[in-house]
Amino acid sequence: MADTVKITIDDIEYEVPAGMNLVDAAKLCGVDIPVFCYHPKLGYAGNCRMCLVELGTPRRNRETGEMELAWFPRLQTACTQTVVDGMSIRTRSEKVRDGRRIILELLLSSHPLDCPICDKGGECPLQNLTMEHGPETSRMYWEDKMHLGKHIPLGELIYLDQERCIHCARCIRFQRLVADDPVLGFDQRGRRQRIITSSTPPFDSIFSGNTTDICPVGALTTADFRFNARPWEMVQVATICSHTPEGSNMYFDTRPDREAGGRTTIKRVMPRQNEQVNEIWLSDKSRFVHHYMEHPDRLTRPLIRKGGKLVEATWEEALEEIARQLQAAEAEVAGIAGGRLSNEDFFAFQKLIRGQGSNNLAAYPARVAGAEFVAQVGVGVGTNFLDVGEGDAILVVASDLHEEAPIWWLRVKAAAERGATLIVLNGRETRLDKFATHRIRYAYGEEVATLNAMLGSLDDEHIQPEREVEGLEETLRHARGFEASPELAAAAKAFAGAENAILIVGGEGVGAETSHNLAQAASNLLIATGHVGRPNNGLIIVWGAANSQGAFDMGIHHRYGPGYQPVEQPGLDYAGIIAALKSNDLKALYIAGADPVFDDWLMEEALRATNAYIIVQDMFLTQTADLADVVLPTQSIAEKEGTYTSGERRVQRFYQAIEPIGESKADREIFLTLAQKLGHGEARTVAGLIFNQDIAGAVPQYAGITYQALARVEKQFPDVGGEDLYYGGTSYPNRHGLGVQWPVAAEDESAGLVVRPAEAGSRLTATDSALVVVPVTVLYDAEPVMQKTQLLRQRVPAPYAALNPADAARLGIEAGDMLEITSDGHAIRVMAVLDETAPRGAAIVPRRLQAQGAPLAAVVAPVVRLERIGA
Repeated sequence: MADTVKITIDDIEYEVPAGMNLVDAAKLCGVDIPVFCYHPKLGYAGNCRMCLVELGTPRRNRETGEMELAWFPRLQTACTQTVVDGMSIRTRSEKVRDGRRIILELLLSSHPLDCPICDKGGECPLQNLTMEHGPETSRMYWEDKMHLGKHIPLGELIYLDQERCIHCARCIRFQRLVADDPVLGFDQRGRRQRIITSSTPPFDSIFSGNTTDICPVGALTTADFRFNARPWEMVQVATICSHTPEGSNMYFDTRPDREAGGRTTIKRVMPRQNEQVNEIWLSDKSRFVHHYMEHPDRLTRPLIRKGGKLVEATWEEALEEIARQLQAAEAEVAGIAGGRLSNEDFFAFQKLIRGQGSNNLAAYPARVAGAEFVAQVGVGVGTNFLDVGEGDAILVVASDLHEEAPIWWLRVKAAAERGATLIVLNGRETRLDKFATHRIRYAYGEEVATLNAMLGSLDDEHIQPEREVEGLEETLRHARGFEASPELAAAAKAFAGAENAILIVGGEGVGAETSHNLAQAASNLLIATGHVGRPNNGLIIVWGAANSQGAFDMGIHHRYGPGYQPVEQPGLDYAGIIAALKSNDLKALYIAGADPVFDDWLMEEALRATNAYIIVQDMFLTQTADLADVVLPTQSIAEKEGTYTSGERRVQRFYQAIEPIGESKADREIFLTLAQKLGHGEARTVAGLIFNQDIAGAVPQYAGITYQALARVEKQFPDVGGEDLYYGGTSYPNRHGLGVQWPVAAEDESAGLVVRPAEAGSRLTATDSALVVVPVTVLYDAEPVMQKTQLLRQRVPAPYAALNPADAARLGIEAGDMLEITSDGHAIRVMAVLDETAPRGAAIVPRRLQAQGAPLAAVVAPVVRLERIGA
């Protein structure tokens, strides 16, 4: 088939991609064909009939043998047609206009006339198309209208108005085709047909909010936006998801709120199209969790500990006291920064700590490492999962993407459905296994050994680095000491032989040291097989926070500064900081945007034992802040501007959407004010100046990237938003910037590549009384931002451990029993859940469902039943 074909639309000839859907092809040519059921991300259903056109296709005349245009006698649905060379359609004829008018009249026959109070009013495809194509008057009798339910909860997040539904099935198809959560369906028939949910809990999907974007009417609405504001009243402010590492593009829809005293508030969160990042989708956490920003528990003034209690103080008093303590501490200071901070915040933070002469810096969460390998062999500039398909490969190791990075899960799944070879390496079954070509199970503790065995199983034919590689022979000798099963060897050959290959590394069940070694093993495999230095090839690490990549780029690390430049005197890492606190070798600790006490009992012990001065900077009085000597209130992402860097190294801007809460300040402003007080430089606190001048000058990878470059946009397909909301839904077009990926070393053909043997750990083995306790990440956890968001808090499960039924029977445990798991002298209590997919000999324990509720890495620990349910 040729790459393009010629078609005629309303007597004008166009050239379009071969095999394209006719509606999409017309859209590409600037011709709108109205649709309801069709969506460019979902394909056709052919059930609304709104896309009727006159259609002619080339056919051979049986008598003359010549090709001629044969017109169908009746109108045809455009959404079910694929373009072919010579096709012709008419979209504006009287016959077409009559067809559209009849379809709309039928759709409106039982549709309520409640546009003035409908949440979709002002951005409603049905409303817009009725104005353009519908009948001026109705021939239907009022008494014949079908009256159904008006406020039906499909779940706690989404409500259904059954009368408004036009049965397009977009929501059903999205849940089945895109989200792989087929929890919606039709019940009844004809005009009584209605949407129902078939799951427990209702509408059980982490992507449910997307159905409200693609719904062409006001049938589906979100619980937090219903009857809250009008689309034309709101201002859209571009932002980035601050909770997971994909860098999802979003808009905060804002409006002054009378109930908030006239202060601007966030009314809803909407997707901002970026086809290279999140397309037009959001996870429900990204969409709904913003309510914590306006929670009454937000800190509004600094707190200083006096007489053993934290009491309110002025900013001047707090900053003067901190400056005095840091000045006295000199180089005996350490800093821990959480992944919600912006790049500008991180840069200012390391400037403050290093200005003291200290390299004691750690990014939090500290369980995932290996950013220096991303700087060498991260995915090439221009990488887009939409371009990955047949002939390509994706390898995912030690990660449950559905819980850790939901948008990447959607995109990897879609790539596999397009024909990409998907290889999943994990100690347990995950949602991605269903789409994998190769599913490899390893014993916990053997994550690095498994990747080493993949490399070692490859023969010289598959070892094809694109340039000279330092340490390759030694690394191959080391890797060939690991035995690969036939299935693992087959997966390795598929990966090596792929045209393009992406390797995604997570941190499930591993600590910082193992995570670093796993990234090394991944880097070795990519370099040895030549899958580096170009688009859709390279390494992605599934970071534990939204801007962990940015933290490392800015130099929040004990061994290197901004831009991965080695420091002369390495400092303490996270574990070293804890040890130094216990031994009183530190005089001050600055924790910004992190709550390590919530996760780590070792940190709590250290903070309670130390004599060091503790400074905590956060939005809430967290468990870590409660142990501090001074607590500073900071702003949320909606109250400031700056940049984040996604796990694919895409630097993206976000903008201030609402006024700061109370007296809270931007993190960077606090750091730089302190730095100035201590004589470490001028307090240049404007985010744009910090990025364009300081960061661009100190971080080589960011050289040439400016705020102006980050704001550039380009035409994207498919079109969303705008006047033709019926086509792509109410997701917004991107008018504020697509971001810029920074290049890795492998993209410079003159740069040398280095591999080193990756040190492998030992298999963890269960005993008669102990199981391998594996900490895993869940999307809905009990961190403060979730606890402060009522809508999502309902989906946070009680702390639990998932056990294989065979292990439970052996240990005398039944579902619902309360268990105690003891590790390193620390005991946690969880409820027993029996799960056939849990591996034998393991207890799967989600992180962050309770304070200090899981070990930091997989460990063999006794599991004891405390009480029987109902006892």
